[in-house]
Amino acid sequence: MAECGASGSGSSGDSLDKSITLPPDEIFRNLENAKRFAIDIGGSLTKLAYYSTVQHKVAKVRSFDHAGKDTERDHEPPYEISVQEEITARLHFIKFENTYIEACLDFIKDHLVNTETKVIQATGGGAYKFKDLIEEKLQLKVDKEDVMTCLIKGCNFVLKNIPHEAFVYQKDADPEFRFQTNHPHIFPYLLVNIGSGVSIVKVETEDRFEWVGGSSIGGGTFWGLGALLTKTKKFDELLHLASRGQHSNVDMLVRDVYGGAHQTLGLSGNLIASSFGKSATADQEFSKEDMAKSLLHMISNDIGQLACLHARLHSLDRVYFGGFFIRGHPVTMRTITYSINFFSKGEVQALFLRHEGYLGAIGAFLKGAEQDNPNQYSWGENYAGSSGLMSTSPELGPAQRARSGTFDLLEMDRLERPLVNLPLLLDPPSYVPDTVDLTDDALARKYWLTCFEEALDGVVKRAVASQPDSVDAAERAEKFRQKYWNKLQTLRQQPFAYGTLTVRSLLDTREHCLNEFNFPDPYSKVKQRENGVALRCFPGVVRSLDALGWEERQLALVKGLLAGNVFDWGARAVSDVLESDPHFGFEEAKRKLQERPWLVDSYSKWLQRLKGPPHKCALIFADNSGIDIILGVFPFVRELLLRGTEVILACNSGPALNDVTHSESLIVAERIAGMDPVVHSALREERLLLVQTGSSSPCLDLSRLDKGLAALVRERGADLVVIEGMGRAVHTNYHAALRCESLKLAVVKNAWLAERLGGRLFSVIFKYEVPAE
Repeated sequence: MAECGASGSGSSGDSLDKSITLPPDEIFRNLENAKRFAIDIGGSLTKLAYYSTVQHKVAKVRSFDHAGKDTERDHEPPYEISVQEEITARLHFIKFENTYIEACLDFIKDHLVNTETKVIQATGGGAYKFKDLIEEKLQLKVDKEDVMTCLIKGCNFVLKNIPHEAFVYQKDADPEFRFQTNHPHIFPYLLVNIGSGVSIVKVETEDRFEWVGGSSIGGGTFWGLGALLTKTKKFDELLHLASRGQHSNVDMLVRDVYGGAHQTLGLSGNLIASSFGKSATADQEFSKEDMAKSLLHMISNDIGQLACLHARLHSLDRVYFGGFFIRGHPVTMRTITYSINFFSKGEVQALFLRHEGYLGAIGAFLKGAEQDNPNQYSWGENYAGSSGLMSTSPELGPAQRARSGTFDLLEMDRLERPLVNLPLLLDPPSYVPDTVDLTDDALARKYWLTCFEEALDGVVKRAVASQPDSVDAAERAEKFRQKYWNKLQTLRQQPFAYGTLTVRSLLDTREHCLNEFNFPDPYSKVKQRENGVALRCFPGVVRSLDALGWEERQLALVKGLLAGNVFDWGARAVSDVLESDPHFGFEEAKRKLQERPWLVDSYSKWLQRLKGPPHKCALIFADNSGIDIILGVFPFVRELLLRGTEVILACNSGPALNDVTHSESLIVAERIAGMDPVVHSALREERLLLVQTGSSSPCLDLSRLDKGLAALVRERGADLVVIEGMGRAVHTNYHAALRCESLKLAVVKNAWLAERLGGRLFSVIFKYEVPAE
């Protein structure tokens, strides 16, 4: 986040440079490719939205023509890699104080190059006030949009596309934010928007909502009465005063009315019996802090009770709060939460939104972009370009508060494919992908943040090595290092900045930062080499497996799967071995495996199942390139095919670490089919189908998978899910409950994690689960 203060350099946009410390092009990113705008102007904050096209590099793989060659002897790579430019779409949202609106509009005007529109969608009360200024500066016609429609559209959009958008606020918890996992079934809910007044809206579907109530006692009341009582004119200063006050000095409590008798009535003595009740009888001056706190409690309690009554009236158990009044302020959220819990007896949940300040701007943008059908796509938060949720500690003065006088950013990238739930999830609303919540687990958080910091040099080195012909690779890699390091330091201070902190989110943030500086696939050359080596070994591995008796072969296949999973450049213990010994191979990996009984060992139960009828269709989520997919997964796939089981092999849509991508898997399968008649006929007869997951992460979120994959799983009646690898089966999905049989298997390649699970480095997880009848 950029604190506003006197600073800045550069010839363009000097008027803006005087007011902020971040370079303007780091705030208004990719402005030269902006196509469409929207703006939401409130009483004190402006939220600007624009859509841009982003050009970035992608690594593409393509088969060589091997016609007439003996590929067994041929030591050239199995495919060629080319880096191409691709254009994708990005949404940018920027929040700043109205003080900077003119300077910001000047900067935008000076840098607009390719905008396709003559109109800017506008919402919020300030859109009237600044209409002429906007039209004059940007030469765009202002189109007014209904505030409530924009808010609802914006709310639906973030709830659908940002998995950890909503949180409950818990006083005295560490941290105080508890994020909810969002799922596609977000309706119905109650939205309580607290601006100057209060609006209460029941939202039933994407387009159907109804204003059900409201109040004139809202944020404007707090500001206005607060200014009269304390002579303080600034909203944030009022909140700061409130955070230091004692409301019981001003409010009359139940114990003040009933004395000790309140216990016989079953009431807490600390309940407020009368807001400001003591001020009429006490002959004393009250402090500004105490009066501000009493006022904040009075208004928050009133809003909480009103929201609770409407939720009860409409049989709703979720209430989302948004609007200028909330401002991420702890005392406000705490009081509203307490009020809702008290009046509903815990049956209604008060939820707050990480991006509540952007809802109007997002909605206005969506209204103006309907011809582009933004709701037909899935979107993902770009951690590299977004400011995180900041703690608003009461100890900080208004000048230091993260929300005061800052430019706050949110970026969302359009994903190429719509994402949906895996149909085989037992209970999608309760599914949580991640095994450990690092926001909650301080010891694990400290370990993993240090782990990612220590791995940074290796990632930088790998990124530079992946682009040997690029003159500026080292410079870009250094910028990547700085950006990711800064993100890690932010997460040390504010672990909840981007929602629940997990190993998955740390990995995803790293991938986003690598992409930011045009390192689309730092492991592409490593994968190419390892795939070539493994393909040459494939016929020998299959011959030795086929020579075994049935029972011996089943164990060898599982050990092969596990040994293949050792080859993971994302694990420090393994990358050190692979760096020092390039000839470390499949047999060595088998010797490294833990002897049975494994750390988690359901193998006997699995073997017994294999003696029964074949599965109809197996869905397999593959992990790494090279030995893992070719010598581990494909022989296992081949055995299932021989049993009469159809196989859907799902690989990542985009690159991450040395994970196999869908496009690489197509080439690998084609080469294996040339050597193996079982795989060849299964591909030809579509009994073996290769699909993409829709993900570019080393971990796996089963609630955000490619729509085509979900349709195929339904169509083929998949009754077995195999999830392999530490990222997919341990860091995520270890506790995932499915409606069909599942195999989760991995080798634990991190000593700290192995110890936590009660094992040692290279311990084996082999978890076969059958759903309860």
